[in-house]
Amino acid sequence: MQKLPIGITTFNKIIRDNYSYVDKTGSIAQLVGGGSYYFLSRPRRFGKSLLLDTFREAFEGNKVLFEGLALSSSWDWNTTYPVISIDFAKGVCRNRQELDTRIAALLSTNERRLGVASGDGLDVATRFSELIRQVSDSHGSEVVLLVDEYDKPILDTISEPSVASEIREGLRNFYSIVKSHDAHLKFVLLTGVTKFSKVSIFSGLNNLKDITLDSRYGSVCGYTEQELLHVFGDRLKDVDLEQVRQWYNGYNWLGEKVYNPYDILLFLDTGKQFRSYWFETGTPQFLVELFKSKQYYLPDLDGVEMSLHQLGDFDVDRLRLETILFQTGYLTIRDVVQPFTEPIFLLGFPNKEVRSSFNQMLLEQYFLESMPERLPVLQALSVNDYDTIRVRLESLFAGIAHDNYRKNSLAAYEGFYASVVFAFFSSLDVEVTAEDVTNRGRIDLTLQFNDQQGKSCVAIFEFKVTDTEKPSSTAMKQLRDRNYHEKFRAAAEKIYLIGIEFSKTSRTISGFEVEQVV
Repeated sequence: MQKLPIGITTFNKIIRDNYSYVDKTGSIAQLVGGGSYYFLSRPRRFGKSLLLDTFREAFEGNKVLFEGLALSSSWDWNTTYPVISIDFAKGVCRNRQELDTRIAALLSTNERRLGVASGDGLDVATRFSELIRQVSDSHGSEVVLLVDEYDKPILDTISEPSVASEIREGLRNFYSIVKSHDAHLKFVLLTGVTKFSKVSIFSGLNNLKDITLDSRYGSVCGYTEQELLHVFGDRLKDVDLEQVRQWYNGYNWLGEKVYNPYDILLFLDTGKQFRSYWFETGTPQFLVELFKSKQYYLPDLDGVEMSLHQLGDFDVDRLRLETILFQTGYLTIRDVVQPFTEPIFLLGFPNKEVRSSFNQMLLEQYFLESMPERLPVLQALSVNDYDTIRVRLESLFAGIAHDNYRKNSLAAYEGFYASVVFAFFSSLDVEVTAEDVTNRGRIDLTLQFNDQQGKSCVAIFEFKVTDTEKPSSTAMKQLRDRNYHEKFRAAAEKIYLIGIEFSKTSRTISGFEVEQVV
């Protein structure tokens, strides 16, 4: 059985040392045949670095590595090209000076590897320009340019806008010379996590084709279902594939949905335990800071509507949370609707791993001073014990840091409390729907799960914020009057209405009513 290529981004090593490989080489011929300048955005640990290294091996003519792969019979192996590789993945740039030092080191490495004179002493833009020209002249051919994690130096300092802006200008200066060397360049591919607006970094590179949402390349990173079963099918024989889909599939860039490759490899390597492998490798702290600095209604994230422009409208001084969540992989495209000329993209959490871990992270780092126990809540749901649910929710709101009330005006509105409850239930292993639409209005929150007897259950929540400590039954009255439960009557064996009232003054539950209607 072939080894699992966990953390390996070198194509040569994967092939030579008999690691499992999901063949993406067909996209290489397709991209090279269709153009010369490309940009691709994908979340971290989705295989961007391996893709670039595979391009390098192909352009350098290492045919033996591609035997039996899609590219083997669709590539001119008699023609080779020198490759300049720029990789910003390693280390952290804390200021413009460190960026320039890093770039100089990367250029020096390429100068030595490609056998051209050192440009030491030149500014980075001039040195980069000379590198391209000299490599082209000395090799008597056009040059291939591959840039990995082009945006990481900015993301390293994104929480410090003034520093990030300086680094952005340094990168703009660096990349600006590429277009002027069109005659020397055969192929250019830049990859990264985020897509900065073209006027921000690539103002001089307006011929760069963005294939991030090109359906032809939607699965160029990540594993499709067919690829998963073809390469890892022997390891998945005793696995519930539907669970695997729910946990790790669902990423969509307008092509076929793909699995997170890092999750799949770790899942197979660690005894097939369902865990948040990708999420636990690190969440950008600036996301948490965005939540702290602005007011967001969390349920809106799981169903947010965005235009094509908004999906890519990201810059140092224009941090749109929904855009960042999409580009970093915490939200994905659920559907596309086109009522008129321009498409509208409907976003949501891609799978159970991201939904659960993301909301747990927000509870721990944004709302709460300490994370409440989740097992008692799951146990209470399994027996439909809503008295215990009330106690646990009261504990949840008692644990909210005072500053999160003081600094957040949402605390006077339903949205704040709905956000907390939504985040908490979303961190559990239950299906959560916010703002569910019925013919009588929108349900604040719906839980769907099976109890310990295996019966399908639906819990329908309505939230109200009142000025008094005394319960008024307004939440339960709305649930009854609007007959929200009728939507689920055919699908659920048990349906519960839960009306919860919150007091503005005590900032906790003042009324909690439960009624079983089915």
